[in-house]
Formats: sequence, C-alpha cells, structure tokens
Amino acid sequence: MNEFMSVCKALSDENRIRAIMALNGRELCVCQIIKLLALAPSTVSKHMSILRNARLVEWRKEGLWIHYRLPGKPAPEIRKAIAWICGSLETNEKVKKDGIRLKKILKMDPGDICRGQSGRAGQ
Repeated sequence: MNEFMSVCKALSDENRIRAIMALNGRELCVCQIIKLLALAPSTVSKHMSILRNARLVEWRKEGLWIHYRLPGKPAPEIRKAIAWICGSLETNEKVKKDGIRLKKILKMDPGDICRGQSGRAGQ
C-alpha cells in the first residue's frame, strides 16, 4: 500500500508530471529541469526526490552534475503509470509548450544554465 500511495502522491502535482513528460525519451540535467519548470532549485529538488522515491525516475551523479531519466527497467506498475501519463498528455497544450521550451533549452550549454542558477555546475 505504501508504494501505491507514493506513486499517487508523486502524480498529484502538475510540475512533477511536467518533469516526467520532459524526461520521456531523454536524460536531463537537473539544471535543465529547473530552467524548464521555472522553479527554484530547492523546489525542483524536492519534486525530483518525490519522483525518485516513487520509482518514477532514476538519477545518476557525474561529478557535480545530476542527471535524471525515466527508469530503464521499471516495475510493471511503474511502466503502466508512465505510459498512461505520456499517452494521456502528449497533446496537452502546456506539455506542447514545454516541448518547445525544452528544444531551446537543449541547445544551450548545460554548464551555462547551471552556473546561472546557483553559481555551481550541476547543483
């Protein structure tokens, strides 16, 4: 029951759903997610922690850089939840706008993005 409630909690916030949609098919530095969502780094960190605890995202640290992605081999219920989210929202206007913003963000140097947010790359 706790795992189910963890997933439900993770899916109950629009910004967490937007992060999941942005990660569909790619890995992003946390700085790119912060830029896309236009939220404070601490807020994005909390959102990503909730998604990690629910097993909806995976992360890796490379030096000072923290990268997120959708799970490579998710449990069946997680795979179904992600498929449901992505299938249900692929035509959503906000998700489409995020996709356009994300294309611009992906053209930017991640180091520049990170330094502009906190003075430290990847944090």
